[in-house]
Amino acid sequence: MSAEFGGRSGRQGKISQWLRGRRPKQVAGDGGREALLLAAADAGLPLAPAAHPSGYRCSCDRVGCPTPGRHPVSFAWQTQSTTDHAQIERWARHQPQANFITATGMVHDVLDVPLDAGREALGRLLEAGVEAGPVAESDDGRMLFFTLTRGTPEDEDEWWPCELDCHPETMDEHPGLRWHCRGSYVLVPPARLPGDDDPSVHWVRGPEHPLPDPLSLLEYLTDACARYAGEHTGPAEAAWPLRH
Repeated sequence: MSAEFGGRSGRQGKISQWLRGRRPKQVAGDGGREALLLAAADAGLPLAPAAHPSGYRCSCDRVGCPTPGRHPVSFAWQTQSTTDHAQIERWARHQPQANFITATGMVHDVLDVPLDAGREALGRLLEAGVEAGPVAESDDGRMLFFTLTRGTPEDEDEWWPCELDCHPETMDEHPGLRWHCRGSYVLVPPARLPGDDDPSVHWVRGPEHPLPDPLSLLEYLTDACARYAGEHTGPAEAAWPLRH
């Protein structure tokens, strides 16, 4: 794949420039926040309330929270997650500062890659005419590709809970591709990270795009991550996805 896309055509260069400079206009105000959340629910993404940043700290009571503003507020987030409009509206109105997470592995998975690698892969996907599905960017340098879930394979030995691979405290040790599947979650736009007043997690391609099969994106993403790892960390350790 690297050889096929080694050269950058004029069209691909324009796509890359568009990706680097494009941030979709987010709808302002609380009503806009609700509209974005309900659009995600309409796409089948189950949502639950999450903590929010308080300055550079977390709104939760945990001292030294390792993932401020990024985690669910309830331990029952997997069963609590829903696409019900009335419930999401109640949460959004009663918790106006809250971020929201979407639980993966039920309807959708998320392929989570370094931002530069993700932008390169997305440009190639668009150039090749491959359906990329909904895509979000995070200001902490990650890009999230929302896909259909693989579900539960017939052979359970081929699948394992996400927490076995890495914990939030060790995320920085895994710079490559993370596969959020059963038992995991990601922030859903619009969401804020510590130190930011404006949304830090935002859509590049909105949830109106159909969810693609993850395997149709995997080659593009692993190829881009391998190059990213070679440029930034030496060994191409990012070539293999971590299930998270």
